Amino acid sequence: MKLRYVIAMITVFCIVAACKNEPIPKPKAEIRLEYPQGALATLETENFKFQYNELSKPEANKNKAYTLAYPEMNGAIFISYKKVENNIDKLIMDARRLSYEHAAKADNIVEQPYVNPEAGVYGALFEVQGNAASQSQFFVTDSVSHFLTGSVYFYTKPNYDSILPAAAYLQNDIRRIMETLRWKE
Repeated sequence: MKLRYVIAMITVFCIVAACKNEPIPKPKAEIRLEYPQGALATLETENFKFQYNELSKPEANKNKAYTLAYPEMNGAIFISYKKVENNIDKLIMDARRLSYEHAAKADNIVEQPYVNPEAGVYGALFEVQGNAASQSQFFVTDSVSHFLTGSVYFYTKPNYDSILPAAAYLQNDIRRIMETLRWKE
């Protein structure tokens, strides 16, 4: 009887030990953020007009400033307009200085010139890489009468890896603004 008991215990032990699954680590996953491509709408003021992403909510602020809010991304593109009054060098220098103020936190700042002689639009887009407060800055001008600046801000502590998809999406919207901008006389 003892032998039977010992054999039964060994059999139960072997069955239990054989059925035990080894834990398998799950592969690392990364979140994939995709944003829909919105239709285009036109923002028109007394000095300029451009096309913007209809998924944003435009708001007019005081002193000829505008906000294109993106609630789904918790961010916005801030745009401000100034008249050129024999101060084009100062306006351009201030726009560049504002962009390069982020250099302390940025890993890199890529300046991309923009020239559209047919529309009389000249400027630059600054792509700020790293944990800076603003991921993109831009300015455009006709060099005679009009000057427009803009910047992207997110309403959160900057973490470049996390906001990179949203920052790239808003940079494309900025490019569209620059490409479709037309001055009014």
